[in-house]
Amino acid sequence: MASSKNLKEISSEKSNFNRHKSHCKICAHPQREEIERAYIDWVSPAQIAAEFKLRDRSCIYRHAHALNLVALRDRNSRALLHRYLERADEAPVTAGGVMQAITLLGRLNARGELVEPDEQESFEDQLAKMHPDEREAYAKDGTLPSWCSRPNDTKSPQGSGGNENA
Repeated sequence: MASSKNLKEISSEKSNFNRHKSHCKICAHPQREEIERAYIDWVSPAQIAAEFKLRDRSCIYRHAHALNLVALRDRNSRALLHRYLERADEAPVTAGGVMQAITLLGRLNARGELVEPDEQESFEDQLAKMHPDEREAYAKDGTLPSWCSRPNDTKSPQGSGGNENA
């Protein structure tokens, strides 16, 4: 009984998507990927509609909900904070707002999840937990183990291991 309900739900979801796809201007748009990327990167739907000559922002919202782009956009909160900080010099943004955005950005992990300060582990603590082979790989070429929460694209702690005057 439960399996037939699951099949019905799957069939219903597929038919809803097929209906969406057959009526959606974005699905048929030659720049569909650019439109979706702009939405995920927190560009205003009104701005996207204007740039890609779409009727209005409502078609972007319908498309985003049909393809579950909303969840991708939500996880991409780092992009929103970066956009805010990049425009700090051209918009009426307060110093307090900029500082809050910087603080919030520092509390997001590599997956875009908010980590409370008491849950954060210092990089030195993570280094101490590394196996000697993992520390060797990090020292040699900067490779961090997959369990390490520090993003791979950030720089190592300041200092050069005592060779600052060299």
